[in-house]
Amino acid sequence: MSRLAARFAKLKAENRAGLITFITACDPDLATSQQLLNGMPAAGADIIELGMPFTDPMADGLAIQLASQRALKAGGSLKITLDMVRAFRQTDTQTPIVLMGYYNPIHCRGVEEFCVEAGKAGVDGLIIVDLPPEEAEELAGPARANGIDFIFLTAPTTDDARLPVVLERASGFVYYVSITGVTGTASASRDAIESSVARLRRHTALPVAVGFGIKDIKAAAEVAELADAAVVGSAIVSRLAAGLDAEGKPRPGLVAEVLQFVGELAKGVHSARRPHPAG
Repeated sequence: MSRLAARFAKLKAENRAGLITFITACDPDLATSQQLLNGMPAAGADIIELGMPFTDPMADGLAIQLASQRALKAGGSLKITLDMVRAFRQTDTQTPIVLMGYYNPIHCRGVEEFCVEAGKAGVDGLIIVDLPPEEAEELAGPARANGIDFIFLTAPTTDDARLPVVLERASGFVYYVSITGVTGTASASRDAIESSVARLRRHTALPVAVGFGIKDIKAAAEVAELADAAVVGSAIVSRLAAGLDAEGKPRPGLVAEVLQFVGELAKGVHSARRPHPAG
C-alpha cells in the first residue's frame, strides 16, 4: 500500500479528515524551508505538499508567487526540492509528500530521469497544474512506474461530462479546487463545497481533498466536515512571509510560529467531525 493510501485509510478508520499543508521548497532559504518541512508532521500535518519553485506560477495568487520568487532567489530548484525530500525521509518514512508545481522544470530535466529520482527520493505524488489530462500520460505513466501517484485537479467548472476524462488516470486522491481563480483569493461557500464533493464521490472512490481559498482555522474545519482532507497553502505561506525582516531574512522564532499555526489548523481539522454515535 502506498503512503497516500495508508494515510487516508488511517484517517478513515479514525473518522477524521486530514490536513494537507503547503510550502514552497527553499522559501525563504533552504535551511528554514527544511526545518519547516521536517517539523510539519509533529505539528499535525497529515500530508505535505512541497511546491517546486517556478518563474511563472500561473495558478497561484500573490502569496505563493512571492514564495516562488524568494525560493528562486535563494537558489531553489527541482534538484534542491528532491534533496529536501531525501533529507526529510532520513527521519520520516510515513508522512506522504506530494510535489506540486508546473511541467516546464520536469520537462527540461527529462521526464524519465525526474520520475526515477523522485521515486528514489521518497516522493509519493505529483500535482502538475498546467498539464491537462489529455496530455498527462507522458508524465503520469513514468510516475506510476516509479510508485508515484498522479493527482488531478477538478474545479467548479468541471462538469459531469468532463469528470470521467479527468479522473480516468487519477490516483492518490482528487484535488478539488473550490473556486474559479488562483490560490489564496476568494473562498467558496459551504453549500457549494458540499454539493461539489458529493458530486465527485459519485464519480470516484478516491479520497477528495479541497483547497484554494482556505484562509483560516474555521474554514479548514468546515471543509474537514465535508471532505477527506483540507489543503492549506497561501495562509501558511503568508504566515511565513510575515516573519521575514526587511531584507527577506527569517526573524528569530519564525519556524516555531509557522508550525504553531499548522498545529492550530490541525486541531481544527482533526476535531471537526462528530464522533460516531455509540451502539
